[in-house]
Amino acid sequence: MIRTYQTTDAAAVEQLLRAAFSATPHGYGNEAELVTKIRQDSHYQAQFEVVATTDAGQIVGMGLLSPIKVGSVVGQCLAPLAVLPAFQKEGLGTALLTELEKRAAAAQVPFISILGWPDYYARFGYVPASRFDITAPYDVPDAAFRVKALRPDGLHGVHGVVQYLRAFDEV
Repeated sequence: MIRTYQTTDAAAVEQLLRAAFSATPHGYGNEAELVTKIRQDSHYQAQFEVVATTDAGQIVGMGLLSPIKVGSVVGQCLAPLAVLPAFQKEGLGTALLTELEKRAAAAQVPFISILGWPDYYARFGYVPASRFDITAPYDVPDAAFRVKALRPDGLHGVHGVVQYLRAFDEV
């Protein structure tokens, strides 16, 4: 089941993030601390944080969108998207991402940006941001920094450096 994050989920989500990212080649990179700081930002929107649960209620995945600006256009950034290693390759990441995209589209969000595995996100239509002259404020691999329009004109006229919430600079 995919549902909106609740404050009572905080400890379980933190454990999930530590376990999921510790199991990756890049290792844990303070994702739990980032999520905590994003939640404290006045621009945080609870509707854009979702969790995946088992029938027993265990939280086994989560995804979070937070606002970004490129020039004068406000979009959303996916960070993080995580699934417990024991539950990976079962479609939970796809379900979380699909739900977040659906919610963002309903809220008239024009685009989503991600920094992640190129092969994974390409499957969902995310393309290198450099195709639109969109850059990160720090050095990142071109193939990993991606965007996706959520409507036909979602990236029209969007170009420049992404401005993230302060939380991204604080972790």
